[in-house]
Amino acid sequence: MPFEDRTAYVFTVNSISAHAPAAPGVYGITNAREWIYIGVADDIRRMLLSYLSESGTPVMRRGPSGFVFEIRAEWEERTSRQNRLVMEYEPVCNRQANPSGYDRTG
Repeated sequence: MPFEDRTAYVFTVNSISAHAPAAPGVYGITNAREWIYIGVADDIRRMLLSYLSESGTPVMRRGPSGFVFEIRAEWEERTSRQNRLVMEYEPVCNRQANPSGYDRTG
């Protein structure tokens, strides 16, 4: 089952600040060729903005250009949804044990 809202937003500071909620949920990062990473966060906006401050990570090396999200309040629901989306989209950085060098669940 794909992301509920398929509206993709541009992966920039301005777009993330305008469109990503400061709420818990699941997010996906993509470029024109592939899904890069699907993760969970307590604050989707903060998490997405944190990627932009990290040059050289596996996610940023893939040239992210867009993001999508779903608000999910319950932790169990978030992780279950993330697992289903990862199986469906097979994002390249989720195949790595830890794509950024530290835990991305914050």
